Amino acid sequence: MDEFPVRHKPSFRSRKGHIDISDLIYRIAQDMEEEEWIIFKNDGKNYAKIVPCLDVKVVDGVPSVVKGVKFVDLKRQGDPVEFARRYQEQGADELVFLDITASHEGRETMVDVARKVADAVDIPFAVGGGIGSLEAVKRILDAGADKVGINTAAVKNPEFVKEAAAAFGSGRITLAVDARRNKEIIPGVNVYEMEDGSRAWFELVIYGGRKPMGIDAIDWCRKMEQYGAGELLPTSMDRDGTNIGYDIPLTRAITDAVSIPVIASGGASTPQHILEGFTMAKADSALAAGMFHRGEYTVGQVKDYLEAGGIRVRW
Repeated sequence: MDEFPVRHKPSFRSRKGHIDISDLIYRIAQDMEEEEWIIFKNDGKNYAKIVPCLDVKVVDGVPSVVKGVKFVDLKRQGDPVEFARRYQEQGADELVFLDITASHEGRETMVDVARKVADAVDIPFAVGGGIGSLEAVKRILDAGADKVGINTAAVKNPEFVKEAAAAFGSGRITLAVDARRNKEIIPGVNVYEMEDGSRAWFELVIYGGRKPMGIDAIDWCRKMEQYGAGELLPTSMDRDGTNIGYDIPLTRAITDAVSIPVIASGGASTPQHILEGFTMAKADSALAAGMFHRGEYTVGQVKDYLEAGGIRVRW
């Protein structure tokens, strides 16, 4: 690659200081193979989606956006509906609401939250957490959500994904996948090289990472695609809330294994991390939470950064 094709050279100031976007992106481009770059050029067809995620928990009887590290030490951030309005104004493509304790505590997902969000915003959004029956799916969709996220219920009963996809359409079923690196290799799993040269497989976990299942997460994703899931939302339990970037080996392994859309999730805290979700992990969408909730970056600033890197975004 002789020249990095930047249409403009935006920069912005965040709480982390001034960022020279074009210089940083140029250095990244030099390390990319030409065919990798072509995939992410503005080809006039697809665009990268930015998806703020709102983890929701009932605090003192009130549904609240919370954020923690690896799904623990959760701290209240604010009202889900107000966050939804803010992110729509900033240019978010979609939203994800996850009732992160619903499955663990056996509660139904907050239908009222879905209804209020549907009244407040026009962009698509998904709601997940504690959805374990066709009736629960119907209630969420009837309340105004565009998609439902299914996680624990699918692990307990994979046929549920088939039933939900048949009843409501694959496009409305997002399969959430929580996974953790396991360096204790067992027969029959897919083994990958990690950033430090070590080798590990990705184990499926449920209940916010509290229960390992002994199931290969990559094989699980392939199976869920066959069962009718319309997209996959893998979250790395090793990276969630750490602010050190996505688990690229995990996400790339999944994007290489399936043909349905994949949303990178878990650990992003800078526009650079989100860029890597598209260029290195080959994700279709990038999900982030804390970096937006804390006001360190706006969705618009992230899209400027991606656009400077030749990645097509929608305004």
